[in-house]
Amino acid sequence: MKKLIIFSVLSFFLISISVSPGTAQTAEDIVAKIIEAQGGKAALEKIKDTTLVGTLEIIQMGMSGSMTIYQKEPNKMRMDMEIMGMVMTQAFDGEKAWGINPQTGGIEDLDEQQAKDLKRQALGNDAVLHPEKYGITYAYKGKETAEEKEYHVLEQSFADGFKAILYIDTKTYLLYKSKARGTSVMGMEVDQEVFTSDYRKVDSLMMPFSMRILQEGEEAITMTFTEAKFNTGLEDSFFKKE
Repeated sequence: MKKLIIFSVLSFFLISISVSPGTAQTAEDIVAKIIEAQGGKAALEKIKDTTLVGTLEIIQMGMSGSMTIYQKEPNKMRMDMEIMGMVMTQAFDGEKAWGINPQTGGIEDLDEQQAKDLKRQALGNDAVLHPEKYGITYAYKGKETAEEKEYHVLEQSFADGFKAILYIDTKTYLLYKSKARGTSVMGMEVDQEVFTSDYRKVDSLMMPFSMRILQEGEEAITMTFTEAKFNTGLEDSFFKKE
């Protein structure tokens, strides 16, 4: 369970990407359109913190529950979950990663790999506006067709060596799917696909309200968000180790 939240929110922080139509697409063209698709630079710069409320179903384990994800710019994150009576928290305060073990209720530092993953996922809108500050690069891989639809394909690379392949709908210019190596409920490294859908405009920003996670080709987790809020005044102390 400790590692569950790491992979279950992966796709949310592989931020939705937009591509303008054209015959000579480059990674720079695509990245430049991210801001436009998300609602514009001015709108993104106004977001100081984000709160997502929703539900979670762990299909592989026959479990379900509630979750709340908090992100504060530029690099703080906290996830609180309650599943079948078990309460779990994982957080990154900008420097250190920690969590509440649902079996013992104890507060503990996350291991090196978990901390590395959570640090990457904690990046917010500043990483969209200024990816070079965080060592994030993109490579355009051309177009692919899936389910009778055409997608632009980007390879997203992080400074820590993590890579993801992003599929962007050429008509809506929103993220359809991401592919990467992830971690299963049992802690095994697996091939993972994350499908994002049900995009809605919240204030002036586009947000996906539904995500499906497949591992080794089998459906593993579904996430449904019921509420998204911005600028609620989250304090830095909220992300600190309790």
